Amino acid sequence: MRVVSLVPSLTEAVAVTLPGVLVGATDWCTHPADLGVARIGGTKNPDVPAIVTLAPDLVVANEEENREPDLAALRAAGVPVLETVIRTLPQALTELDRVLGACGARSRPRWLDEAEAAWSAPPRSAPRLRAVVPVWRRPWMVLGRDTFAGDLLDRLGVENVYAHHAERYPRIPLDSLRAVEKDLVVLPDEPYAFTADDGPEAFETPAALVDGRSLTWYGPSLVTAPRILGAALRRPARPPHQDQRIS
Repeated sequence: MRVVSLVPSLTEAVAVTLPGVLVGATDWCTHPADLGVARIGGTKNPDVPAIVTLAPDLVVANEEENREPDLAALRAAGVPVLETVIRTLPQALTELDRVLGACGARSRPRWLDEAEAAWSAPPRSAPRLRAVVPVWRRPWMVLGRDTFAGDLLDRLGVENVYAHHAERYPRIPLDSLRAVEKDLVVLPDEPYAFTADDGPEAFETPAALVDGRSLTWYGPSLVTAPRILGAALRRPARPPHQDQRIS
């Protein structure tokens, strides 16, 4: 079996479960660190001819991470594509089962059982925290409705202020983000690399800097994600005082 992955989460899941099966992955596929496969561009701009040259039996993709024209081009070239849809934790577990089975796994990997067990506690009901969850700045973009990361936060007792927005990743002016009623700002270090000096200073609200892989990846990181995220959410930091407005 020869597999090309266009999604960092799926790359890690396949590599950990089925060593030697992957022959290609994106430039953003950073786990495992010693992947040792051909790099075929980004998630949004994969090198389709290079993928075809690798002669994969299957390309694994995701409807949010990847662009439909690229997947259509691969299919037109005769390359089978498995496209996942993952917007909740249950979807992630189901789709990971499907992907790994399609890649040749004969049984469910232990890490997937451990991930399901780690998240088996019911969503926290109280006390809940209202939070804004930026994923980009310049312009400011936040988690909106129907997102995988939003579902994980909900299970950890964090209510996304923009969970019912019409868009999944709306652009919200900073003044509006500052003014909206909230208890917390959650700042992951990917896709935008928020740090203590680049994000918290824009708000008067306590900010939780969280591991982006734990919040947005669906794969082996799910095993430790509730512990890592929970610890970060319990220890938010007050932003440094700023005398000037931050954009």
